[in-house]
Amino acid sequence: MSRIAFLVDGFNLYHALDHSPSGPNPKRYHRYKWLSLSKLAQAYVTSSDTIAGIYYFTTLATWDPAKVAKHRLFIRANEMEGVEVVYGEFKRKQKFCNRCHKLFWTVEEKQTDVNIALKLFQLAVQDVYDKAVIISGDTDLLPAVKAVRATFPIKTIGVVIPIGRASEDFKKNADFHYKMKEHQLQASRFPDTITLPTGGTLVCPPSWR
Repeated sequence: MSRIAFLVDGFNLYHALDHSPSGPNPKRYHRYKWLSLSKLAQAYVTSSDTIAGIYYFTTLATWDPAKVAKHRLFIRANEMEGVEVVYGEFKRKQKFCNRCHKLFWTVEEKQTDVNIALKLFQLAVQDVYDKAVIISGDTDLLPAVKAVRATFPIKTIGVVIPIGRASEDFKKNADFHYKMKEHQLQASRFPDTITLPTGGTLVCPPSWR
């Protein structure tokens, strides 16, 4: 029996679902944004395994109230199932436009990679897991994976590559890997309406149906 911790790169997963494959239904994966991370994790464990924790790393787009409202619904639904949320932040940054040759302001997500790396190492030090599974295709996380494997050789670290994405470097440097399948997303989607223990409800945003 293995204790397995899941670390979910929120924006990497979200953008995989947001950029559905081209074809007659370009929004094919949008409905899976209303996703139970707890159920998804179950797709990658056996009946003899124990899920030691699910950690969701994300940042709120505070300049867009509509996006924040949807995001908070998603977070609340997952927190009800025991998912721990770790927040980063967005920072304003100037970039140069190669078309108009001018500087412009934009925002960049910060801290997520660092937060995942720190949590991966912290949980290893605390001996929370035997196996860690990172749900992401972001190879910026590879140094953290290599450091933990070198420091704790008895622990194994795997990766779940989000649907529609590829990450050969991540697969080569992980102890094991899975490719996310649509049937796993289908089985892991929340119902459109979630009834709360208090009697209220959480309703899936219309754009995610």
